Amino acid sequence: MRYKIKFFIIFAVIAFSLYKIYPPSKKIKKGLDLQGGIYVVLEVEKPPGEKENISELTDRALEVIRNRVDALGITEPIIHKEGVKRIIVELPGVKNPKKAIEILGKTALLEFKLVNEDEELLKKAQEGKIPEGYELLYLKEKDERGIVRETIPLLVKKEPEITGAYLSDAYVGFSPGGIPEVRLEFNKEGAKKFDEITRKNIGKRLAIVLDGVVKSAPVIRDRIRNGRARITGNFTLDEARELALVLRAGALPAKVSMIYNKVIGPTLGKSYIRMGFKASLYGGIAVLIFMLVYYFGFGLLADFAVTLNILILLGILAAFEGVLTLPGIAGIALTCGMAVDANVLIFERIREELKTGKTPRACVDAGYLRAWSAIIDSNITTFIVGVILFFLGEGPIKGFGLTLSIGILANLFTAVFVTKTIVDWVFTNRKIERIRI
Repeated sequence: MRYKIKFFIIFAVIAFSLYKIYPPSKKIKKGLDLQGGIYVVLEVEKPPGEKENISELTDRALEVIRNRVDALGITEPIIHKEGVKRIIVELPGVKNPKKAIEILGKTALLEFKLVNEDEELLKKAQEGKIPEGYELLYLKEKDERGIVRETIPLLVKKEPEITGAYLSDAYVGFSPGGIPEVRLEFNKEGAKKFDEITRKNIGKRLAIVLDGVVKSAPVIRDRIRNGRARITGNFTLDEARELALVLRAGALPAKVSMIYNKVIGPTLGKSYIRMGFKASLYGGIAVLIFMLVYYFGFGLLADFAVTLNILILLGILAAFEGVLTLPGIAGIALTCGMAVDANVLIFERIREELKTGKTPRACVDAGYLRAWSAIIDSNITTFIVGVILFFLGEGPIKGFGLTLSIGILANLFTAVFVTKTIVDWVFTNRKIERIRI
């Protein structure tokens, strides 16, 4: 009965691993170095007079960036905080890196500001004498060649009447003339504020300002109770979609500078995969053949353990949505070496016991028992290093630490539990008087 339970555990682990990694192309996430994409480092700048500390601002900015990436539909992104003011963004498999970088860097601060229509004040502002509490902005429009130019100067209040923080939705619509526009919907609190603003300022112009640029400045014709507004500006369909996307994701809480970005081509990624796969495959085959030749039947058992080790490692990696990188492949290769090392320790112990004249069963039991302490010591110390690399390392180092740590745990399971169960079952069901090892 106990063998049935042990074999059930072994088969359950194999079935779980196969289920999690099939099909490998969809279940195993590949890092930038394997499939190409973009790597971006963003740095948050604390505004003057801002009471919130820089670390909290970075946390808020990270959530906004994550929302934007999710809205782009990019699968398997890696977004995390580094230090107190930096955000690392890795986007594998991006087809349009330039557009993705633009969307990540946009502040997307939407403000509605009342326009002062006094011609004298506007003239003075253009001469550099801007009244206190106001700022001079320009309405920017596209000409017939698609070039954005400053057209009409506007004197607007510095303090906005309402901001994009109250938005509940932003989506693309079309004007009666078929021109794309962005339609906005405010949340309950925002709708109340917008209702009050439009009620008090009928006949005045309300500038819609995005990142310091006036997109439009319509006249408030009537009170708007439904909390809806439109942004027009001769957008192309793609521009309207991008604007709606960043507005839905929310404005960044502070200015974010892109201090580094790198585009990694998929061709380089394919080359890495091919070379890494070849190196691992050739090395693995050489080890499997050596074990089979040197340890005979026990070598075949060790080969099975190593193969199962890799299967479990990939299964756990897929289950926890880990990312396989080139250093991660190196970690898998190292794990195979550790798995072989554990089996070599056991087999050599069994050889030593055979020299004492004990029965084969007693030699096997003693070999596993006496090798256990050495296996635990070597694997646990390596596991600790792997965990430290995973939690404290970045990028490729983290990938190496992840596969190494998972591989060590799989190794302890296969080298001790799996092989010992199979050997015990063979000795129980067959009369073995002599073993070759």
